[in-house]
Amino acid sequence: MTATTDGSTGSVGPRALSTTKHPGEGQGPDAADPDGPEALAARVTARAVEHLLARQDEAGWWKGDLETNVTMDAEDLLLREFLGIRDEATTEAAARFVRAQQREDGTWATFHGGPGDLSTTIEAYVALRLAGDAPGEPHMERASRWVRERGGVAASRVFTRIWLALFGWWRWEDLPELPPELIYLPKWFPLNIYDFGCWARQTIVPLTVVSAKRPVRAAPFALDELHRDPARPGPARPMAPVTSWDGVFQRLDRALHAYRKVGSRRLRRAALRDASRWIIERQENDGCWGGIQPPAVYSLIALRLLGYDLDHPVMRAGLESLDRFAVWKDDGSRMIEACQSPVWDTCLATIALADAGLPRDHPALVKAADWMLGEEIVRAGDWAVRRPQLPPGGWAFEFHNDNYPDIDDTAEVALALRRVRHHDPARLDGAVERAVRWTFGMQSRDGSWAAFDVDNTSPFPNRLPFCDFGEVIDPPSADVTAHVVEMLAAEGRQHDPRCRKAIAWLLAEQEADGSWFGRWGTNYLYGTGSVVPALAAAGLPASHPAIRRAVSWLESVQNEDGGWGEDQRSYREADWAGRGASTASQTAWALLALLAAGERESPAVGRAVGWLARTQCEDGSWDEPHFTGTGFPWDFSINYHLYRMVFPVTALGRYLHGDGLVPRES
Repeated sequence: MTATTDGSTGSVGPRALSTTKHPGEGQGPDAADPDGPEALAARVTARAVEHLLARQDEAGWWKGDLETNVTMDAEDLLLREFLGIRDEATTEAAARFVRAQQREDGTWATFHGGPGDLSTTIEAYVALRLAGDAPGEPHMERASRWVRERGGVAASRVFTRIWLALFGWWRWEDLPELPPELIYLPKWFPLNIYDFGCWARQTIVPLTVVSAKRPVRAAPFALDELHRDPARPGPARPMAPVTSWDGVFQRLDRALHAYRKVGSRRLRRAALRDASRWIIERQENDGCWGGIQPPAVYSLIALRLLGYDLDHPVMRAGLESLDRFAVWKDDGSRMIEACQSPVWDTCLATIALADAGLPRDHPALVKAADWMLGEEIVRAGDWAVRRPQLPPGGWAFEFHNDNYPDIDDTAEVALALRRVRHHDPARLDGAVERAVRWTFGMQSRDGSWAAFDVDNTSPFPNRLPFCDFGEVIDPPSADVTAHVVEMLAAEGRQHDPRCRKAIAWLLAEQEADGSWFGRWGTNYLYGTGSVVPALAAAGLPASHPAIRRAVSWLESVQNEDGGWGEDQRSYREADWAGRGASTASQTAWALLALLAAGERESPAVGRAVGWLARTQCEDGSWDEPHFTGTGFPWDFSINYHLYRMVFPVTALGRYLHGDGLVPRES
């Protein structure tokens, strides 16, 4: 059984979803225009530009909601329960949101229209129990029955069982061991903390403290209904053969459990002190950690266990930062964002508006450039562990995240800044030049780029029993590499040997069907929509075989309604590649690739423009309940609420004014 687009269950495959009518269809202007398709596109674009301009903050930035799944809301309530600061108003607002996301079969999914997820359903259920929902209520009974049928708590992921262990709903002894002494492993040694991606190391270091302390707060209620056998809710995972990597790491975990009993107490105390120092040194100016919610949650728990009072400035700032992740809705519900994306949203909005024909010195663009220039990161962060001699330069994703600038944002911000006629060109030039230098310095050995780190490709972290959820390393990806190549081409560096090496890497990464895998967006549509414009910007002709194969693939997966869509299930099932209900952002990605490939007059492009016209809302926006962003492929999906605006505006602008490869003078 899989899920239909409305969240109900049914036997629906990728091709059935691919022709589903878009929720916004029929709300916008007519698909035909007596003056031709360009007039239609111009009218649609003008309305969208007006809407996007109205959403700019007075300070110059844009930020759409970043929607993930209800584990963020559940874990926020569990943190407050653990710290003793949960209040009824916050609890009820969170519960209202969680209840609204429950599916008819009693489960919660991790993305719109996706299948029920065991761990997400368990955490959502516990959150509603905290809010006072009784186990016997119909919606709760449906959820608990579904959980038991799929193995109960014992079959859930490690992170879910950690949360339950905090309240005695699971035994710490039945969890993988994560010793704080890990912080002492040198950077050349396997499984040192810098072998993990930045988001993972920020989470793992505080969790080593939690694992060492094994705290248990008094549970406010029992959770027997979530266990198959409440009397013996032990591990459900059998030991793998010793000849397999899983078997090796399972036995390593057994050894670490034994070490806990015999290891040096003095060393353990020193490791806890140094872990505490590591955590505090990485707290951002706004009180958060890395600009993302999960490390902040675990860091607060760790520091509390190490004796930090709730009124300590570090704790107080951390708790205040978490409140800024809350989005209060008109119905009184409260959604927690896992992260906030103002830099990313602002550079994409700037590119969109410029490519749509806004004058390069338009006040909105200049204001956006001013804000982005103020967000440049000019000090070293964790990336300098691998690149100690590299001067800083670049941008992060969030409002405050100086420790972890990323290559993707840096490339797109540089592209955005070059589209603006700024009143201080020397300042802008300097920022972009520093970004180019830093980006070149962050290139991996094979010529590609990852998001945050260099050559972060160790095969070992993903093998740990502790790491059974999401990506914990940061390997290079086609989408990030493509954005860098596009930026380098805009800077006239397309013939630089380092850029040519990246182009060769991209060509080698093309899938047999002509698409490219998308690491940070869903999925092959995102990868292909990123790579083809980059290759065209770098000088590959539209006749190049790689570009022709990409065009053929895009045409083959276009939906009957004229749009494109791709479901998150494509990360697990090949049949879903390029298949799903049409969305505005994914249609725009396909359009960007086709336009860059010289296909402006093709029937596929005309049908796509018509689909965007038909589905545009009265206010100039598009509806998009589907999740087209990716945190961890399959495990953690994202609905960037501004994607539905910035990408269609960019694509329509390039349809009207050109390919966007060279900034337009006005």
